[in-house]
Amino acid sequence: MDMLTREDVYNKMANDERPRCPHCGAEMVIWECPPMTFGDGLGWGTPYLYACFNDECGLYVSGWGDIYDQYGVTASYRCICDPTDMKMDCMPVYGRDGGKGCIVDEEIRAREEARKEMQRQGLAALDGYADSEDVKAILGILLNGDTLAPVAFRAAELMGDIGGLDVVEPMRNAMFQNDTVREQVAVSLNMIHERHFTRECPFCAEIIKKRAVMCKHCGKDLPAQQ
Repeated sequence: MDMLTREDVYNKMANDERPRCPHCGAEMVIWECPPMTFGDGLGWGTPYLYACFNDECGLYVSGWGDIYDQYGVTASYRCICDPTDMKMDCMPVYGRDGGKGCIVDEEIRAREEARKEMQRQGLAALDGYADSEDVKAILGILLNGDTLAPVAFRAAELMGDIGGLDVVEPMRNAMFQNDTVREQVAVSLNMIHERHFTRECPFCAEIIKKRAVMCKHCGKDLPAQQ
């Protein structure tokens, strides 16, 4: 999971079968690692862990006495599981509710389901706009900063298929945060120019004929096309 984002890690954990605590058999929940380091200072190594918060768990029940007898500290253990290698371990907690504030299962699952529904609706809307060749509506979705990346990517693809020269300027001037969307926008702009036998002047950025040797807007001599 070294190259995965936080969302990627959570989505994989949410879709995989949950491990069960080896001490009590309870299904473990997804637990968000707090922003802190421990031990060798390298941190948790993952943004989320599986954790057992069953208050009847044998590890948790016996942990209170074990830790107090060894260290004189009122604390216990919760069983945790690293999703990268599925190895079980334990972490200390210093009260009945210790660590429970980082349980994110239901909240994140609900947010992810809402995101999936928004994506489904966005892609369905694009299909309808594509059928009617409503370029303006598709462009509006692409340029909306709140559009989900998969939807924006599809909108960019459609612009390459049906967009006219009038969409070049707004697409060129937009700021796309997602690298994949930004790359597809560049591909689509090239497709639009290829379809209309045009290009953009490297000096003034105005649209000119592909075979032009001098820009009709700024008068600069143009480099030869490869």
